[in-house]
Amino acid sequence: MSFFEVHDPIFSTYVLGNAPVKQLATGFDWVEGPVWFGDANCLLFSDIPNNKIMRWTPDAGISIYRQPSNFSNGHTRDLQGRLISCEHGTRRVTRTEYDGSITVIADSFEGKRFNSPNDVVVKSDGSIWFSDPHYGIMTNYEGFKAEQEIPCNVYQISPDGQSIDAVITDMACPNGLAFSPDEKQLYVADTGAMFDENADRHIRCYDVANGSTSNGQHFHTVDAGASDGFRLDTDGNIWTSAADGVHCINPDGKLLGKILVPELVSNVCFGGRAKQQLFITATTSIYAVNLNRQGAQTP
Repeated sequence: MSFFEVHDPIFSTYVLGNAPVKQLATGFDWVEGPVWFGDANCLLFSDIPNNKIMRWTPDAGISIYRQPSNFSNGHTRDLQGRLISCEHGTRRVTRTEYDGSITVIADSFEGKRFNSPNDVVVKSDGSIWFSDPHYGIMTNYEGFKAEQEIPCNVYQISPDGQSIDAVITDMACPNGLAFSPDEKQLYVADTGAMFDENADRHIRCYDVANGSTSNGQHFHTVDAGASDGFRLDTDGNIWTSAADGVHCINPDGKLLGKILVPELVSNVCFGGRAKQQLFITATTSIYAVNLNRQGAQTP
């Protein structure tokens, strides 16, 4: 069985023919938001409909990290290594402190509640960038059904945490997001409005300077399903979710190859001893594969 589909010869140097795609755990309902904690040798991820954040370790396997999780979705770490989480149920972004207490860092914009913060990244200056589509308030499956108060935007929380700005306002439903290794570009997935079968689902790329974005352009459209979540390697290649697995896209927007996964993939993150292991959340399961690549530096 081949785990890989090569579209450009260089992709053959990125994957290891004797390194299988392993299913690490299964039995969940919809997994998302993987984040690697190297200092704890564990992966955290969300099982959104079941209102849990799960933990996986190489030695102990699966355990519950937090329940209830307020229907958490995306996660990352800040510059101090603390967990930053997007919560659908409370429509907010939070930080888990070292003692386990939770600090709310954003729950509204200009006096109105967020929709359902979805995915989040931290820039090297400490600013926190997150997407706010409406998926968590459209039904009761991944949160609580509620009226939408504001458009679906991407926001930036300033490094000092004192201000919040809408930095991308031209997308239908921004979802996954990640910076290029030099942080001069921000890639954002637009997965389209819920229940819209004709939605234009694609990745856009924006120039980033002085805490703002400009020159948003179409970057890539996956050929199976939609790009939801993604991360970049040190050469700026995007490893993005798709309906048939994980697609590797080079900085010019060209498909280099695919990692084939038997479930619809939602998101990925790099981790492991040298950030060469790609962890994959896919519908009911989590998977991992070792690559001849290294994830771009993240907190």
